[in-house]
Amino acid sequence: MSEQFFNRELSLLEFNRRVLYQSYDTNLPLMERLRFLCIFSTNQDEFFEVRVGGLVEMLEVGTSTLPPDGLTHADNLAAISQISHQLANEQYEIFNQDILPKLKQQGIHIVRRDDWSADQIAYLNDYFETEVLPLLSPIGLDPAHPFPRIMNKSLNFIVALDGKDAFGRSSGRAIVQVPRSLPNIIELPESISSNGRNFVFMSSIIHYFMDEIFVGMKVLDCFQFRLTRNSDIFLDEEETDDLLRAMQGELIYRQYGDEVRLELTGTCPKDIEDFLLERCEIQRRALYKVDGPVNLNRLSDLFDLIDDPDLYFKPFVQSMPKLPKRADNYFEALKKNDILLHHPFDSFQSVVDFLREAAQDPDVLAIKQTLYRTGSNSPVVDALVAAAKAGKEVTAIVELRARFDEEQNVALAERLQRYGIHVIYGVVGYKTHAKMLLVARRENKKLSYYVHLGTGNYHPKTTKLYTDYGLMTSDPAICADVYRIFIQLSSMGKASKMSELLYAPFTLHKSMLKYIQQETENARKGIPARIIAKMNSLYEEQLVLALYEASNAGVQIDLIVRGVCQLRPGIANQSENIQVRSIVGRFLEHTRVFYFENDGNPQVLCSSADWMIRNMFHRVETCFPVKAKKIREQIVSDLKLYLADNTHAWILQSDGSYVHSQPEEGQNAIDAQDELLKQWAARV
Repeated sequence: MSEQFFNRELSLLEFNRRVLYQSYDTNLPLMERLRFLCIFSTNQDEFFEVRVGGLVEMLEVGTSTLPPDGLTHADNLAAISQISHQLANEQYEIFNQDILPKLKQQGIHIVRRDDWSADQIAYLNDYFETEVLPLLSPIGLDPAHPFPRIMNKSLNFIVALDGKDAFGRSSGRAIVQVPRSLPNIIELPESISSNGRNFVFMSSIIHYFMDEIFVGMKVLDCFQFRLTRNSDIFLDEEETDDLLRAMQGELIYRQYGDEVRLELTGTCPKDIEDFLLERCEIQRRALYKVDGPVNLNRLSDLFDLIDDPDLYFKPFVQSMPKLPKRADNYFEALKKNDILLHHPFDSFQSVVDFLREAAQDPDVLAIKQTLYRTGSNSPVVDALVAAAKAGKEVTAIVELRARFDEEQNVALAERLQRYGIHVIYGVVGYKTHAKMLLVARRENKKLSYYVHLGTGNYHPKTTKLYTDYGLMTSDPAICADVYRIFIQLSSMGKASKMSELLYAPFTLHKSMLKYIQQETENARKGIPARIIAKMNSLYEEQLVLALYEASNAGVQIDLIVRGVCQLRPGIANQSENIQVRSIVGRFLEHTRVFYFENDGNPQVLCSSADWMIRNMFHRVETCFPVKAKKIREQIVSDLKLYLADNTHAWILQSDGSYVHSQPEEGQNAIDAQDELLKQWAARV
């Protein structure tokens, strides 16, 4: 193990562990605990699809280059397997022993097949024959029907059979895929339910009536299984002349990448287990036998079925910024002051309203916007379409390759083009991850610009779930920089010199190093020096080494890193002055904020970029200064609140583990997210 760097994959698994442990927190409402259990499932799915898939691929092709932590691909996969098996066991233990019994106490029963009453069986038999059976396509395994190519993350049954079919065939085994068009869970009518509300898994229905699928044969037993595949999309952009069409083609193949994990019902006998391992071409280390339903994320269907407010977080009202006096619209307001939005406490509706005003304003001539994760059916997109219909020049930089949103972004691009919007897919080899909106308006025979810059996506749904900052401004220097970036993205030419913005892949990385070096030099001169950096992930060797140097010089460094952290804190003569904490709570922490003491004249910057290799060198990113003193003070106050959190904070140890921060004796409990909710509620 490296003394300087943590392994990226193992650090990400530690984040998933912190998410899972939220389901242990009895202070949370029951359905929210279940939600964290489901989020853990989806996190692990993506981890295997992307990170493990990439490692398996590198191991197979014989890639010898090692990451900075020095762990070989084989050793890394072995460590991942050990930790992931442990986490899967914990997940099912908390589900079976705690959450499931507590659901029953609330009158919410997931009824097992063995416990169905005669009336329930009759009802479900009719449901199976009318709603389920017509959609099933069982595959008998014989020479004419070899083992099928199982679709990524689909739920399937391996069925053991006895007897011969109408053609005299007798392979002894078959595969039945659970149709994705069916709900995962259905609720039984009140008239045949007992002790409250009764729910049944779709997989339980198919399992129970499996005999009706294989008429004339005897079903000896059947077992659920699920295969996870490498789902990273590779596009050779240099050889692609139509990125949209190439992406549409690659999306088809995502469902059938290389196998990286097999989940299987724990009661499955070894002969069938061995059969699946062989036919799925997967190693035993990637087999996960589970004590319960395969893929607990199927329980997320309950969130739409159960609406008891006592079982969820209390709803909150998002605030809207108060516009200055004598300001009837955002254009007049932004001439007077910058506006800071802190989502989800501030409503994203402000951005939508700004766009709608721009679409309707006869003096607005052009709108330019980056769209990374937005969705084709969005009020943001509707506003852009309305602007195009009103005769304005609208340009959208659509990033087709936003992972797992590619299909939506393809649909988005096609919709925008139908209305005459200029759609650009960014720069070959670089994902456009910057969050920028530019409005050009004719005022007194001159063009004036208005800008929104953010740390998060233009997605109304996630702005209610993620914490992010958005800055709305008419600052001429910032607006001019944004305009230059849009021009560079839509045309060709050398990187323009920026006045205020830092711009990846050109100036962001070296500027961050310069800011860190500035604090290092101040500390060596005896000047108070401080760095506070909040981000999703930290994985970039030069930045970590610069932080180590700053720590040794005496700079006090507080890092708030939600997920992956390569830096190893608390090592003598290396990182003694660095503390790393992760906040895992009701909202997903997504803000990227960087504070530098600067000899008593603090510099605060917000960014679309994490301190990651990909963000610094392989993406188009923006990092913008917060110039207004009042807004800067608000952000610093927020950062200090996160550093004081002793409820949802996890402190990174030098061995890579995290310790849950808790109030000391006589100390008040501080929940940063809850405190921010209270502060914003007072403004509504």
